[in-house]
Amino acid sequence: MTGAAIPVLKWPPDPDRVEAVFARLSAVMPEPKTELDYSSPFTLVAAVALSAQATDVSVNKATARLFAVADTPEKILALGEAGLVPYIASIGLYRNKARNLIALSRLLMEKHGGQVPLNRADLQALPGVGRKTASVVLNELGIEPAIAVDTHVFRVSHRLGLANAGTPDKVEDQLHRVVPPAYLSKAHHWLILHGRYVCTARKPNCAGCVISDLCPSRAGLAAMGETR
Repeated sequence: MTGAAIPVLKWPPDPDRVEAVFARLSAVMPEPKTELDYSSPFTLVAAVALSAQATDVSVNKATARLFAVADTPEKILALGEAGLVPYIASIGLYRNKARNLIALSRLLMEKHGGQVPLNRADLQALPGVGRKTASVVLNELGIEPAIAVDTHVFRVSHRLGLANAGTPDKVEDQLHRVVPPAYLSKAHHWLILHGRYVCTARKPNCAGCVISDLCPSRAGLAAMGETR
């Protein structure tokens, strides 16, 4: 396991504290967005699918070249798997991702007229698109206030006591039950970005955190010398 221990705290949290947490995150990040570069629903789906076990920075470097020549399902199919691989070879698991992106593009052309279906059932039926990817897409496009639970969201949710479940799906359910409705559509991005840049796995920056006084894990992390 890397980083500081993830605590298991009492749940559900105090509603007033949760409200304060998201009010402050909203104040410092009023319009949070994905850090993946995209220009259409298709390039968003492709970028999110490629980002599994890879950084957004590495994906953006690869897709900048890829999308310049192939930014539609039809163009991806024209490249073929052999033509696609060189563009994404710098990304982890690129061979499997190349196969999935080709299969995804083929299904879009055959079943959806080349357009990305913007509903959860059809999105999750696409090759390489699971619940988390579908949630990111639906939330980013403003279709559904979904919360995709990646490692950042999982860690931050536990440290803040917003969730204490042991699996991403259960954490997602807990978050939907405690995040105030007014903040639900942006909660996904706030938690990811906070985890990426402040509440990091190793040495979270509690001194520079706008919600540190609301965090039930701060004292424990500091006592173990895990903070900065």
